[in-house]
Amino acid sequence: MTKERHHIIKIVYKYLLLFIGSVIAAVGLEIFLVPNFIIDGGIVGISIITNHLSGIPLGILTFVLNIPFLFIGYKQIGKSFVLSSLFSITVFSLFIFILHPVSGLTNDVLLATVFGGIILGAGVGIILRNGGSLDGTEIIAIIINKKVILSIGQIVMIINVLIYSCAALILGWDKALYSMLAYFVAHKAIDIVIQGFDEAKGVMIISDHGNEIAEAITARLGRGVTFLEGYGGFSHDKKTILYSVVTRLEISKLYSIINDKDTNAFVTIHDVSDVMGGKHKKSAIH
Repeated sequence: MTKERHHIIKIVYKYLLLFIGSVIAAVGLEIFLVPNFIIDGGIVGISIITNHLSGIPLGILTFVLNIPFLFIGYKQIGKSFVLSSLFSITVFSLFIFILHPVSGLTNDVLLATVFGGIILGAGVGIILRNGGSLDGTEIIAIIINKKVILSIGQIVMIINVLIYSCAALILGWDKALYSMLAYFVAHKAIDIVIQGFDEAKGVMIISDHGNEIAEAITARLGRGVTFLEGYGGFSHDKKTILYSVVTRLEISKLYSIINDKDTNAFVTIHDVSDVMGGKHKKSAIH
C-alpha cells in the first residue's frame, strides 16, 4: 500500500467515525433529552433554549450559532480541527432535522436524563477522539484562555453556569437540575470513550534490580519499560529508575513481579489519560 493511499484511507476512516459520532449524539439529544425539555451545555444548550422561545428549528440553530465560532477558530486553532468540526456539526444538525418528528423513547425524565446523557456523551467522545467538536464555546474558551488566568475548563464551566441559570428561569428549576445531571453523565461518557474502560496507570520504580524487573515486566505483561537515571537526594548514590504504563487490571501482577525481584523497591503509580504504543509480545502469565 502506497503512502498516499494509506493517507486517504486514514482520512476516510476518520470522517466515517465523525459521521457515526454525530449521528449518535443527535439520537441522544432528539430521542431522549429534547422531548423532555432537558438541555445540554454550550451552543447546543443555547440552541435548545432559543428553539423553546422562538420556535426556530433546532437543527438550524445548532448549525448557524456554531458557524461564527468556527470562523474565529479557523485562524486561532487550525484548519484540520475546524473542518472536522464543521463536518460533525453539519451531520449533527442534519440528523436533528431527520429525528425531530420521531417521538421520544421515554417520558420518564430521569431515564431520559441518564440514557440521553450517556448516548450524547458517547457521540461527542467519538468526535473529540477524532479531532472534531460540536461546541463552539470550547473554541472561545481556548482563545480566552490565552488572555486570562482562568483554565479552559473553568471558562467552559462559567459559560455553562450562565446557560443553566437561563434554563432555570425559562424551563424551571427541575428541568435545569436534570439538565445539569445530563451534562455530568455526558461528560463521564466522554471520558470513557476517550480514555477507555481499561484505565492506564503510569508506574515509576526505583530499584537496585532494575534490569531483572524490566525483563519480567516485558516478558510477563508485554509492556515496554524506559530506563532513567537519577540520584538519591540524601545519599547522592546513582539510582536506576524504570518507567512503564500498565492497565488497572495489571497492577496486582505488577506488584507481584516487583516483590519477586526486589522487596525494597520504591514504587509510585499515577493515572495516565491516554496511551499509544509501548506494547510487546508477552509470555503466558504465571
